[in-house]
Amino acid sequence: MHKNFHSSDGVYCVLLCRLLVGVEDAQSVDYIPVTLVVSCGMTIAELKDKISQDYGFHPELQRWVIGKRLAHDQDTLYSHGVRRSGDQAFLFILSAHAASLTRHQQNQHEEQQRFARIVDSMHSIQLNPRGLGGGDKMAPPPVPPKNITPPKPQVGWACSQCTYVNKPTRPGCEMCGGERPQNYEVPDIYQPDQEEILRIQQEEQALLQYEEAQQLEREANYLHLLATDEHNLISNAEDADCPICYSPLQPGEGAVLRECLHTFCRECLTGTVINSQDAEVSCPDTDCESKLLDREIKELLSEEEHQRFLELRLNIAESRSEHSFHCQTPNCRGWCIYEDEVNEFLCNLCNETNCILCRAIHKDMNCKDYQDDLRIRAENDKAAQQTKQMLESMLQKGEAMKCPRCEIIVQKKDGCDWICCVMCKTEICWVTKQARWGPNGTGDTSGGCRCRVNNQSCHPNCQNCH
Repeated sequence: MHKNFHSSDGVYCVLLCRLLVGVEDAQSVDYIPVTLVVSCGMTIAELKDKISQDYGFHPELQRWVIGKRLAHDQDTLYSHGVRRSGDQAFLFILSAHAASLTRHQQNQHEEQQRFARIVDSMHSIQLNPRGLGGGDKMAPPPVPPKNITPPKPQVGWACSQCTYVNKPTRPGCEMCGGERPQNYEVPDIYQPDQEEILRIQQEEQALLQYEEAQQLEREANYLHLLATDEHNLISNAEDADCPICYSPLQPGEGAVLRECLHTFCRECLTGTVINSQDAEVSCPDTDCESKLLDREIKELLSEEEHQRFLELRLNIAESRSEHSFHCQTPNCRGWCIYEDEVNEFLCNLCNETNCILCRAIHKDMNCKDYQDDLRIRAENDKAAQQTKQMLESMLQKGEAMKCPRCEIIVQKKDGCDWICCVMCKTEICWVTKQARWGPNGTGDTSGGCRCRVNNQSCHPNCQNCH
């Protein structure tokens, strides 16, 4: 784009170009990029006025450096080598105090600028000669100026940071890299030129290459996951330090836990498992709540150490279970968790049948025969005497009771207050220790438990014995 202007030496052709300006002040850490549309014949004074009008910085506050030289007001941009778009300049903004600029001078300068704009706007107004403006005569319409081409509509989007007008299809500013406004839409009538078409094709190809690279990375990660899944313990692939003993770990010397990805040396992890007093081994990191997997524990321990760990885990689980029963066979590790309606436990380790009610093994005998035999043997057999004392202790603590009919010892394992004697099948109320029904069967309340007679419970602590 060119335009002509006159000077004392003749007529020159002046190129309108985009000047890249870096703006900085005494408080800035970095400069701010700004793009200005200027003519090569513009003086520095005119350039200062333009900055003052557009951005409000007084000319006295501006210091221009072009081509490593301090530019003076009478100099032109052309004399400093500004000839084409993309040429650069540097603007330093002084503080008002450093430039000795008073508020009065600033206000005066702003008044002069407003007056200059008013004068410029009056050039397009047709004024009547003095004395011809009265009466019914109307002033002739202003004559439109000739040979004035309307400005070409802007095609593209203006960057919010540097004001550079970019092509509609550009996703970011060509000058400063700023983002395109989110609400901007490419016009339907826009036809990109050959250069823009080439750029779009290159971006599409780059996006395709990026997606292919992502797919290859996902496939590689999947294959790596399959490879690591075959190993019980994952070795570290990078250098690390054990957070327990602070030993440096070369690749392959440490172990990475699957649940939390924390890395430790194998010796510290092994010691953590051996010294654990819990059925589940926690990560040694105190801020981590993850647990070691069984496959990791097995890989860290020897066969003998792993067997001891499993036994410890079983003992912990048994001791913490509310309704657990250990097999009464000497040195047998079998145990179970029983339910209310179960009275016998067949141990899978020793194949012996345990009576949960008597807490003993009485093969070929029922509970009554066993308890009668126990009383006889307790006089001479120390083991029988201990069992007899155990049953009596249960009676004293209220953990067991005697059947009101056959007098064998029975106990309530869980649930409501209704129990049934395994020998005589008498239904018993656990709270009152009496039969639920009398001799005539269901409905006969003479048995001792009068629960729900006159809609009243048999005992304040009764829990649904009927």
